[in-house]
Amino acid sequence: MRLYPLLDYKQYRQIGNESGSCKTSDAGDANGRIYRFTGRFESITDGKTLWVRSDELTIPVSLEKTQCWLFPIQKGEGGKWASLSNKTPELIRWNRISTISESAKIFIGGELKIQNNRPIFVSSKENPLKVIFYNCSDEVMTESIIRTARAGSEYWNRVTPVSLAFGAIALLYIAASFLNRPAFRLTVISALVSVFIPVLPVFPPGFLFTTLYRRMAWQARRYRVFRDLSRLPLRYLKTDRESTLLYNGENYGYLKTETTEKPAPLLVPEITGEYLHKKNYIFGVLNDESPLPVKSKDPFVSFGLLPDLPQNIVKRYTVKAYMAEIFAWFFLLLGIIANIIFIFMILSSLA
Repeated sequence: MRLYPLLDYKQYRQIGNESGSCKTSDAGDANGRIYRFTGRFESITDGKTLWVRSDELTIPVSLEKTQCWLFPIQKGEGGKWASLSNKTPELIRWNRISTISESAKIFIGGELKIQNNRPIFVSSKENPLKVIFYNCSDEVMTESIIRTARAGSEYWNRVTPVSLAFGAIALLYIAASFLNRPAFRLTVISALVSVFIPVLPVFPPGFLFTTLYRRMAWQARRYRVFRDLSRLPLRYLKTDRESTLLYNGENYGYLKTETTEKPAPLLVPEITGEYLHKKNYIFGVLNDESPLPVKSKDPFVSFGLLPDLPQNIVKRYTVKAYMAEIFAWFFLLLGIIANIIFIFMILSSLA
C-alpha cells in the first residue's frame, strides 16, 4: 500500500479532467486507480460517507464494505513508538467513526473512482479499501503499525478464555459419559487430566518457567519487529540494484558511508551504537545537490541508516527470532512437565 501514488491536487485535477472527457453518467463510474491519501477527519454524511480533509483537498470515502482500523494512541512519546505497545490495533465498524475526534489523522489506501462526476474512494473485491486512524507523524506511521501489530501474546488473547471454557466443558462431558463404564477408566482419567493441562503453566512451581517463556516470546516478537523495520527499504529496491525510480520521479537508493557520525536517523532505533562502525548504509533519495541521500517528498518513503545491507540484517534477526521462539516453547513445556511431576508426587504421598 505504501507503493501506491500519493494523491495530490495536481493528480486530482487530472482525474477530474479525464472524467469530464469520458462523459460518464451521474449513476455510472469510471475505471478506478489505486492511490494513497492522508488527511484529518472532517465529517460523515448519509451515515456512510467519510470526508477527509488535507491541506489541498477534501476527498469523500465510501465506508460500505470498508475495513477501518484504529491504532492505539500512546501519550508521552511525541508521536514516535519507542517500544512494543501492549495495545493492539482495533478493527472498528464504520458506524463508530462518528465518535472519533476531528483531530485524528486518517490514512486511506485503495481505489479512487468517479461517481456522480466526483472522485471518491470505494472498496471493491479486487481492491479492498483500507482506512487507518492514527495519531503519529507520517514519517513513523509505518513503524508504529509494525510495532503495534506485533504486540500481543500468542498463548493468551481474547479468544483464550472462551476456548478454555468450551474445551473444559467438552472434556468434562466426555468424562461424565464414561464414568460408569470400568472399561473406559483410562479415557475418564485422560479427559480429567486434560482439563487442567492448559492452565498448568500458571501454577507453581512451573510458573517460573512460564515467566521465562513470556520473556523469550516477547523477545522473539521484538526481533520480528526489527526484521520488518530493516526490510522496509527492500519494498522499493526489489532487485539487487542500488537505486530505483519512485512514482514521483525521485531516484531512491542507498550509499555506503564511512563516517563515525550519525548523518541520518536509524531505521531500527534499538540498534544504537552499531552505526559507529565504518560500514553504514544510508537509504533515501539520491540527487546531485547532496553528497548523501536525503528525505523524499513522500513522507512514507523510508529514510534512514542501517549498519549493514537489509538482506543481511533480515537474516540475522530471523535467526534470532526463531531461536528465541524455540527457547520460549521449551520453557513452557518444561513448566508443564514440572507441574505434572509435582502433582504426581502429591498424589503419591497422599496414597
